[in-house]
Amino acid sequence: MAKCHRNDVGSIVLDRPTSSAHSSRLWSSFSAASFRRLIFDAVSCGASSRYRHRNDPTDAPAPSPARSTVKQEKEQPKKAKPKSEKLADLLNLAAEWSEAESDAVTKKKVEALEELKRVARELQVENDAVEMRRAAASDVRLLAKEDSEARATLAMLGVIPPLVGMIDSDDVDAQIASLYALLNLGIGNDVNKAAILQAGAVHKMLKLIESPNSSVTEAIIANFLGLSALDSNKPIIGSSGAIPFLLKTLKNSDNTISCQAKQDALRALFNLSIFPSNVAYILETDMIPFFFNALGDMEVSERILAILSNMVSTPEGRKAISSVRDAFPVLVDALNWNDSPGCQEKATYILMVMAHKSFGDRQAMIEAGVVSALLELTLLGSTLAQKRASRILECLRVDKGKQISQNFGGSAAVSAPIYGSSSSSTNPNLGSKECLGEDESMMSDERKAVKQLVQQSLQSNMRRIVKRANLPQDFVPSDHFKSLTLSSTSKSLPF
Repeated sequence: MAKCHRNDVGSIVLDRPTSSAHSSRLWSSFSAASFRRLIFDAVSCGASSRYRHRNDPTDAPAPSPARSTVKQEKEQPKKAKPKSEKLADLLNLAAEWSEAESDAVTKKKVEALEELKRVARELQVENDAVEMRRAAASDVRLLAKEDSEARATLAMLGVIPPLVGMIDSDDVDAQIASLYALLNLGIGNDVNKAAILQAGAVHKMLKLIESPNSSVTEAIIANFLGLSALDSNKPIIGSSGAIPFLLKTLKNSDNTISCQAKQDALRALFNLSIFPSNVAYILETDMIPFFFNALGDMEVSERILAILSNMVSTPEGRKAISSVRDAFPVLVDALNWNDSPGCQEKATYILMVMAHKSFGDRQAMIEAGVVSALLELTLLGSTLAQKRASRILECLRVDKGKQISQNFGGSAAVSAPIYGSSSSSTNPNLGSKECLGEDESMMSDERKAVKQLVQQSLQSNMRRIVKRANLPQDFVPSDHFKSLTLSSTSKSLPF
């Protein structure tokens, strides 16, 4: 530990008063650097308290080190007192600021609660003050728009029943204000969504679907979209008759309904189609044929395919889709929409489910030219689309192998040439080598037929890729490619 060296000469010079002339001579003998060094030594050693004036400086001896240390320990807390007082003042000031801020926040919350109570009282007025209730409904719409706490508080204050009651009002402005207030109350709040439905809002809304005012219709559609997001509301809304109303909105060809309202209706139908019991209500309408006719409009195609994906999960939905004329050619065409991966993925899902569930649907897919589209999708599609396309091709390939074996009088146990013999199944590498080296004359009739089908599929796929690449019409594949197709087997396909 470093030792503290005191400048006894300096202390004597500073402590001893002298005449003015003598004092000026002593001060001039110290340079500025020496004086700073003296102060630094005193502060760093904690000995600044020992430099003090005596009543009789001529008789006072220089303080001893021990006595100086004792005085330093006693006087050091006295010197630190102003610092502690300043720190305490700062802490007290910070506490006062925090308390003032807390009081301001509390006051603001109290004022907000009083405002919500005022709005709830105005809504629950039993007289014929239509204007007051309409203004209160507009206030609820604004207060609940972006404040989740306000939504919960207003619901607890009982604003939902009077707002639902205002839907029957003869005042169109009051109807619109109450509908949008209910819409904002249900944003992100499942409890409010259930309470709105239990208050009878859906049936009251359906009474206004024939309203000539398009703003009322759009407000009803927006409420159906919000309420249908809750799973427990889906069967109630689906059985209420809302599905035909939403479909009618989609079919509206004039400009009375906005594009946003049509998008909301489509999204509401998607929410309702998730619940299996609503499929029966959807099939009572002509929604599925209308959807297939509307496919091609990229603004709605992906959402339509998503609804059809929900429909295909039920036997009734699959039957309805397969009964639509040109359903499979339309879905096959959707596989070629490279600029919309979402449409490709949903179209492959529909085809995959139907191919696994029905033999007749597989035949219709093959006739629609699905094989070449799927082969191209396995090379150019997204990861999910490639997986689904591969599963469809595998299903079609197995089914084609069974059909060929039956046509040639073979055993029904022969499913497809990919499985090979027992030796090839135990050793796949050996089996593939044997297939590649098998003589044409030794090949069975069913293998020849399968090989011919594979070659035709590869050539058709090549012509399709050439066409999409905008190559000359007289483009002829090279001999190398022909040799590849001739020597290919089903195992070489990107299944």
